[in-house]
Amino acid sequence: MQQHNIVIIGSGFGGQCAAINLIKQGREDFVILERRSFMGGTWSQNTYPGAAVDVQSPLYSISHEPYPWTQMFANQKELNEYTEFVISKYNLRERMHTGCNVAKVEWQDDISRWHIHLDNGEVYESQFIINASGPLSTPVIPNFKGKDNFKGKSFHTNDWDHSYDYKDKKVAIIGSGASAAQIIPEIAKDVKELHVFQRTPHWVMPRHDKKFKPWQRALLKNKLMYKLLRWSIYWGLETRILGFKYSEAGLKAAAQKPALAHIKRQIKDPELRAKVTPDYTIGCKRIILSNTLYPAFCRDNVFLHDKTDGIDEITETGINTEKGEKLDFDLIVYSTGYDATDGVISYPVVGRGGKAISDVWEDYPRAYLGTVIPDFPNLFIVTGPNTGIGHTSAIFVIEAQMNYIMQAIHRVRGAHAKSIEVTPEAEERYTNHIHSEMKKTVWEKGGCNSWYKSKSGKVIAMFPGFSWAFWLLAKNFKRADHTMR
Repeated sequence: MQQHNIVIIGSGFGGQCAAINLIKQGREDFVILERRSFMGGTWSQNTYPGAAVDVQSPLYSISHEPYPWTQMFANQKELNEYTEFVISKYNLRERMHTGCNVAKVEWQDDISRWHIHLDNGEVYESQFIINASGPLSTPVIPNFKGKDNFKGKSFHTNDWDHSYDYKDKKVAIIGSGASAAQIIPEIAKDVKELHVFQRTPHWVMPRHDKKFKPWQRALLKNKLMYKLLRWSIYWGLETRILGFKYSEAGLKAAAQKPALAHIKRQIKDPELRAKVTPDYTIGCKRIILSNTLYPAFCRDNVFLHDKTDGIDEITETGINTEKGEKLDFDLIVYSTGYDATDGVISYPVVGRGGKAISDVWEDYPRAYLGTVIPDFPNLFIVTGPNTGIGHTSAIFVIEAQMNYIMQAIHRVRGAHAKSIEVTPEAEERYTNHIHSEMKKTVWEKGGCNSWYKSKSGKVIAMFPGFSWAFWLLAKNFKRADHTMR
């Protein structure tokens, strides 16, 4: 059994931010467990064609780590390079244990410590756990009829097989969300045929990207200039919550009307326009930023199947549609998303008194500040329930959570205690407030069904307010909301 004071699970930006904060606090006894053979998280794993961030890179980065980005919206290669830069600067590989897939974690009441069981039989013991496995880490492929019968090549976008040459092949891509919207324009020009199976369309807005000139990249190395650019981007994006929550008319005028114009400008065929035009309020689902998706749909070799022409069955050779068409394919790409709500933590967690987190979350996932849960002492969830941000950088929220997590750990040390946990009353007040505020948002009343919602129908992925409001909540630690033992 390996014994440590703190175990971080996951090595993406959440795990990296946790490690950096611990190092800055002088806390050296921690390790990072990564289930894959490499560290880095989302931007090291997702290497599909066209992969890129949809938040401006100077903001989608760690606040105190400026970087000379080559463009406003970085692609996967550059994001991976940034990840490597952060990992190397803080020597995080020295604390990294790869190939460590967590099978189960259990709180030991008698010693006030966690046991972390790996699927290879190894066990780690730790006082604190920081779960940073991320909400977009467990790919989901729906159980389509006949799925296992297909004899061609198939894979999820999260596990893109670069050894497979899709050029001049007949390809189906199932799904039309953010990943698909990046892949489609990249591969459409090389494949013989591309059939896109869309359940519901997404609103698409222009992507205002730009290449940085050498002198601009030099300025980005300056911490003051970087901070000025970050904050100008931040406050510009923060205004979006006004539409998402407070003014549907303003949202439609500022976003939905330009999105409709984007469709009309790029698609001339009325039938195709109808297929890509959503019937819900913009923002209810994730908004896609793309200048190339609609032109790709207009290509002669690209065919868009909407909900009236969905998948009836997957066969040995391809897909039979609900309209009775039999289509043969060489490759099926599943762009079908992740278990981002009900699967916030992908492994079983057993807390105080043998209580399972799956039982606590039977109705829907919930946590105080999206971070801690009663009866699960010393367990902190990075990007937990209701911490998602639909209008700005997820890393901003991660860094806000670090304010809270580091204070909690510091309080335990300062009080010479063994554990800290949120009170049931504080968690219930917080959760009730979150879902009361959620009723005002487009995510709840926009007329769509999205991955933001859990099986219960509650919006679990998003925080219903300004990101600076979450930052203040996380920074102002409330001792009365916690119990220490």
